[in-house]
Amino acid sequence: MYRLSFPLAAALACNAAPVLAAEAAAAAADSAEPIVVTAEHVAYGVKATTTATKTPTDIKNIPQALTTISGAQIKDQQLRSVGELLLFVPGASYNSGEGNRDTVVLRGNSSTADFFTDGVRDDVQYFRDFYNVDRVEVLKGPNAMIFGRGGGGGVVNRVLKRPTLSTSRSVTASTDSWGAMRFIGDVDQALSSTVGMRVDGLYEDSETYRRHVEVKRYGINPTLAFLAGPDTRIDLGYEHFHDRRTADRGVPANGAEPLGGYARTFFGDPEISFARANIDVATLAVEHRFSDSLTLKNRTQLGDYRKFYQNVYPSSFNATAQTVALAGYNNINNRKSLFSQTDLVWDGGLGPLEQTLLFGFELGRQRSRNYRTTAKFLSGAVVPVSDPTVDADVIFAPVASDANNRVRLSAAAVYVQDQIRPAKWLEIVAGLRFDTLKIHVDDLRPVGGGEFERTDHLWSPRLGVVLKPTDRMSAYASYSRSYLPQSGDQFSSLTSITEGLKPERFDNYELGAKLQLPGGLLATAAVYRLDRTNTRATDPSNPALTVLTGSQRSRGLELGLERSMTSRWLISGGYALQKAEITDTTAAAPAGREVPLVPRHSFSLWNRYEVTNQLGVGVAVIARSRSYATISNAVKLPGYTRVDAAVFTKLPYGIEAQINAENLFGANYFPTGNADNNITPGAPRTVKATLGYRF
Repeated sequence: MYRLSFPLAAALACNAAPVLAAEAAAAAADSAEPIVVTAEHVAYGVKATTTATKTPTDIKNIPQALTTISGAQIKDQQLRSVGELLLFVPGASYNSGEGNRDTVVLRGNSSTADFFTDGVRDDVQYFRDFYNVDRVEVLKGPNAMIFGRGGGGGVVNRVLKRPTLSTSRSVTASTDSWGAMRFIGDVDQALSSTVGMRVDGLYEDSETYRRHVEVKRYGINPTLAFLAGPDTRIDLGYEHFHDRRTADRGVPANGAEPLGGYARTFFGDPEISFARANIDVATLAVEHRFSDSLTLKNRTQLGDYRKFYQNVYPSSFNATAQTVALAGYNNINNRKSLFSQTDLVWDGGLGPLEQTLLFGFELGRQRSRNYRTTAKFLSGAVVPVSDPTVDADVIFAPVASDANNRVRLSAAAVYVQDQIRPAKWLEIVAGLRFDTLKIHVDDLRPVGGGEFERTDHLWSPRLGVVLKPTDRMSAYASYSRSYLPQSGDQFSSLTSITEGLKPERFDNYELGAKLQLPGGLLATAAVYRLDRTNTRATDPSNPALTVLTGSQRSRGLELGLERSMTSRWLISGGYALQKAEITDTTAAAPAGREVPLVPRHSFSLWNRYEVTNQLGVGVAVIARSRSYATISNAVKLPGYTRVDAAVFTKLPYGIEAQINAENLFGANYFPTGNADNNITPGAPRTVKATLGYRF
């Protein structure tokens, strides 16, 4: 336990719930006595969140599985990508995304679009960074009642840093044994008692363990906060983020397994293989408290996303001839988005019945431009495996099947949710959302093109029952549903066939328990069944027709640990036992095939222990059983175990230093892939050095 006097107490309250900060500021103005807040210290994870319910809710009272990776843990482990972070999330995997985007696999469902920032959709295909992140929350299972369409397996929500109306500053510099250089700055400055500013910045220019593969990115994210009276907070933010990297598709397969011995070798032409993203996002967040029980919140986000990628990559390996065939293409993906969410939260009661009632609506528009061209090799597309890094002589031009379209999307939704507490030991969470989603695709291809349109009216229910036998323990049962229109998660694949088909449906049934142990450690357990139906298949009686008879089922057990064992011992980890398979034949695979990138067993555990006030040590173990690279089930990714370690020290004058050693024992492994011949080798032993200064 610890005690905080104002203004730091108000600052922390401000970061968790802005209205509380306004209340604290008003109280301080009316009283000469300092305000004291008593709270339980949680360095990893959080005790409560608004992400899962849109209302401030204790983690123990949320009837679904979620994992929180805090900014402190991200810093301690030097996590720099969504893929690295997901290694410590039970039931989660990642796809290499053709070397140009984040792709998550949650409970056996892959998505490039189920990303959110402070609860607002962030569905563009690019690589996200954590330089301005307070924490990352991964919610498992369908989440349409809160987030809308998609989210069949779960969502990844980044909660960004905000001004705390206090003052703190830090700069951090990092390097590693492959030539990475990374700098982060964080300035949180109180401009007055009611105005605060925060500026987060990043610059990185790095090489990687893969030869010829480089990453250069920079970002700046200034935010202003205003307390417009004791009951209102306004946040204005803007982020510019640039990411340019070599588009690395990994190594091909040698029969039924990845080609070994080429962990550092680039296959293709690295000079013309690159991905470039420029992201500009402006946000406005307003929160006003009408009374102690009634709060109105709005968050509006305007985004301009410009994305281009181009690659020459391995498409097959001939073991007899010892040659690799290459292929290539490039793609423009540009998008403009506007989303606005408004929530009214009433926290009160009807007689003896306590409840938190949410009513909200969301409006959104998107305009996207997609254009692809294919590489034509002028001097041959077959290279020896002994020398597969080439200077390819190619031209890029469209072929008949290349995408060339404009997509317009408009969305409107209304939702209501009630968290009813009829007794201290019982809570019921019930919600229903109605979405109207209109998609218009102008397909500009000369063959097979045309204008296609569909409108979906989607009802997404959620029901959870939480039993609380003690203050530290809860058990729950829940059901939730999500939908995804038959046009892909980026909506550009709408055709004359799919524009009339019912959307895919995701139904999740889950039982779970959460226990807060002495010292603050949170232990969680969940068992689930997730059914994906209305999946496209070929009509067996008429192959020219498409029917919605395909289905997929994911089943699993997820165990999680996060927060602190003691005041000196921090923990994050978990275990998942899962099976995801095609249960009824789809257009992609026959019944019985296993879903790719879903290991039957996955385990991770990170520990940080403070030996003294100046010295800390960390150790992590990551273990995964074998999985398949794609739905073909032709190539297996072998199981592996990786061990990481770290040392932390505090030096005089606010200086902190740490050394992280990843893959300490040099395991040879393949953590993920994107296709049977695009498999990502794991990094060899890597040492990262970080120096930070707080002032």
